[in-house]
Amino acid sequence: MVRIKDVAREAGVAPSTVSLVMNKKGYVSEETRRKVEAAMKKLHYVPSGVARSLSLNRTNTIGVIMPSAAHPFFGELIGELETALYNAGYKMVLCCTHAKDNAEPHFVEMLKRRNMDGIIMGAHSLDEGLYDNLERPVVAFDRYLNDCIPIVHCDHCQGGKLAAETFLRHSCRHVVEIVGSSIMKTPADDYHRVAAEILTSQGVKVDRIERPWNEPSYASFMQIARQLFADYPDADGILGADLSVSACLYVAQERGLRVPEDVKLLAYDGTLITQMGTQPLTAIRQPIKELAELTVCKLLAMIKGEQDSQPWMIAPTFQPGATC
Repeated sequence: MVRIKDVAREAGVAPSTVSLVMNKKGYVSEETRRKVEAAMKKLHYVPSGVARSLSLNRTNTIGVIMPSAAHPFFGELIGELETALYNAGYKMVLCCTHAKDNAEPHFVEMLKRRNMDGIIMGAHSLDEGLYDNLERPVVAFDRYLNDCIPIVHCDHCQGGKLAAETFLRHSCRHVVEIVGSSIMKTPADDYHRVAAEILTSQGVKVDRIERPWNEPSYASFMQIARQLFADYPDADGILGADLSVSACLYVAQERGLRVPEDVKLLAYDGTLITQMGTQPLTAIRQPIKELAELTVCKLLAMIKGEQDSQPWMIAPTFQPGATC
């Protein structure tokens, strides 16, 4: 195995000079730098990633905690985060928490031991105390952890406004919202709240049906959709996340209802699944790629101790479809 001493001997310099060239630290003349690089190439020297990490106090590895890679929104987000991190020279280590015990505490412990440079946290965690008093960088994605951890998220108030305007434009009189579990509060709750406030102020009846916590199964979405139509047969508008509204489209057709003539369906997220099939879903689209890039930008700025003046949220957009 070629060692740093072998490179130094070949280049006629001290081992410390080779380290300066590899780590791009300190002053090294251009001539000396060329000698060292030529020696590394000749000897096929591959620097030790562990040694380099120790010398720089960096691992160039970011932990990403999400509920599930199988969920369309989180699957797209994970892909965009990995691309953004790769382009910035970082590797991603993924932890999906659904149906796993102790996965999240294990990841946080890795951060404390400096096995990672930072964490992007977007899981449906109920153990927010895990993130108290951490001395390493953490950015939350659409999750509240504590007052010290910043959050990147979509402008859900604007999303709720766009949703309400869509239903009002189509003269809906009874809208049902499919909301997340009330045991966990997130910024995304704002789109349901704002939409309901605007619709109610205009005389529209608004009801809610709540999904179970951290349950992403297909059967669960279908069960809620069937319960909605059974409990609110006169609903002429439905608002919820992509999978919830996709299930409602299936059940509406199963019940012989015409979409959008009998009931308007508006999805929130606008992932790729909303554009599939013979009847694409009308949606409020979260800018997933841009949100991922912003999250990575914020976390890397924290790791480097830099100031970042970019905003922490991005506005959603209306995505035309065939259901509203």
